[in-house]
Amino acid sequence: MDSIAVLIPCYNESRTIAKVVADFKAALPEAVIYVYDNNSTDDTAKIARDAGAIVRHEYKQGKGNVIRRMFMEIDADCYLMVDGDDTYPADSAREMVNAVLERQADMVIGDRLSSTYFTENKRPFHNSGNTIVKKSINALFNSNITDIMTGYRAFGYRFVKTFPVLSEGFEIETEMTIHAIDKNMQVENVVVQYRDRPEGSQSKLNTVGDGIKVLFTIIKFFRIYKPFRFFAGLALILTVISLLFFIPVFVDFLQTRYVEKVPTVVVCCFVFMAAIQSFFAGLILDSVKQKERQDFEIKLHGVTGRAAGKADR
Repeated sequence: MDSIAVLIPCYNESRTIAKVVADFKAALPEAVIYVYDNNSTDDTAKIARDAGAIVRHEYKQGKGNVIRRMFMEIDADCYLMVDGDDTYPADSAREMVNAVLERQADMVIGDRLSSTYFTENKRPFHNSGNTIVKKSINALFNSNITDIMTGYRAFGYRFVKTFPVLSEGFEIETEMTIHAIDKNMQVENVVVQYRDRPEGSQSKLNTVGDGIKVLFTIIKFFRIYKPFRFFAGLALILTVISLLFFIPVFVDFLQTRYVEKVPTVVVCCFVFMAAIQSFFAGLILDSVKQKERQDFEIKLHGVTGRAAGKADR
């Protein structure tokens, strides 16, 4: 079991990977550096191996798939995840690692948005997208996370071994954050400097396509993690729609004692029934979610015990 494992997911990062490996070897000389190549068509894997990293491969495309493989294969007291594009300096690595090893933080967020991100990043839609995602998650999940989409994070053993990776692509950071909030994990924040990609290095993030996926991921996990709020909100919307169409018909009935728009009344009744069903579905799913959280806590105790046993050996 490694003391510190530096995890670097990579896809066509031959321009920067040697520097990233060297920087983190210098900042954390006791760490084991793992580079997971995700079907690169350049010399990323060879360059990383020559720089001193342990190179492994994930052949299923997507950052989420790479992180799933990393978390399954590697055991460590502390995991430091960083992108291979040289946008995150290694001088914050020690502070992030210490938060895990000394203060038992479950996840440490490398916060770009509180430092240089908005001035260094040259893609304006990425700036506004990060802000929208941050405000949406904090509003929906009653949290105060400062940077949702950062690729620079540190994790403890129990977070890694109890985190069910469901996302396949760049939505993975959003999923990690929501999971940590929902499971009441200890999340800490370290402000890190951000620098834009060097010339010749290109982002693999599709601003519109991946942005839409992230927003749908937020909605999906809000439904999963906050079922009562989601379905009660849906019930409220359906009730309002039903009443908006029903009230004019009811007013006409009071005046004429005759229902002219019978189909409208029938549709309103069905919509209101759907609202009632949605409300009670939320109640039932909320009970299921509560049981799932209890089971997770039991699982967490088991993982913590296994981590202690491995550390003793």
